[in-house]
Formats: sequence, structure tokens, C-alpha cells
Amino acid sequence: MASRNPTSWMWAEACEMLERAQRMQRQFFRFGHAVEAQPRWEPPVDIVAYEPEVQVTVALPGVTPERVQVRVANGALYVTAMRVPPLNRETTAVHRLEIPYGRFERQIALPAGRYELMEQAFQNGCLVLRLTKR
Repeated sequence: MASRNPTSWMWAEACEMLERAQRMQRQFFRFGHAVEAQPRWEPPVDIVAYEPEVQVTVALPGVTPERVQVRVANGALYVTAMRVPPLNRETTAVHRLEIPYGRFERQIALPAGRYELMEQAFQNGCLVLRLTKR
């Protein structure tokens, strides 16, 4: 069994930690003074190609389909939505809110080509989009 190079392992771990920190920073949101029209968080996405189609999966737990807008333009996919916080008149205290809430907008660069949105569905808390090349 070959031993792992400790420097290589530490570098890989540091890169992974940096990527996690950047992802958390993108998803950070603010209550109070933020303008409602500004995006507050960014959901993670998966893009998988099945020539000539592309499937984009956007993690949107708790977002209702009525609050999602999707469009394809200029080689990119734009997904905008609102995730409403679970607060109401009966809320007496907030002990922890770690899930991002508020408006988001995600611009997703697509592989080279012109695409058309063929299907849009919600599955297991994710928005699944199927696009095909024109």
C-alpha cells in the first residue's frame, strides 16, 4: 500500500475547507437592514450533460414552486426565487436559523451551445431543469 504524501493531503484538505467557507459565505444572509430586492443567498447546483440535453438540479428545500422563476438567456440559466422564513405572529423566540431565507438569484453558466428549457419539476426539495440544445 502506497503512503500518502502529507503535504499533498494537507493541501487538498485546505482547498476543501476554503471551498466550504466560500460556499457558506455565498449562502450567508441578513435580516433587518437588507433591501428586499437584493439577493441574500445562493443555492448549490449540479449540472449533468446527456447529449444533447443538460440537466440542472438546484437545491431549494422549502421553496414553493409558485415562488420560482426560470429563464434561459445569453448562454446562461437564471433561477430566482424567495424562501420565506418560518416566522409569524405566534413566534415568541428564534433559537437558531441556519437555513438561508429571503430572495435569491443564481446565474448558472451553461456548456457551449444554445439551450431551450424543456422541463421544470420539483423532486425531493430540488428544482430539476431539463434543457436541450437547439
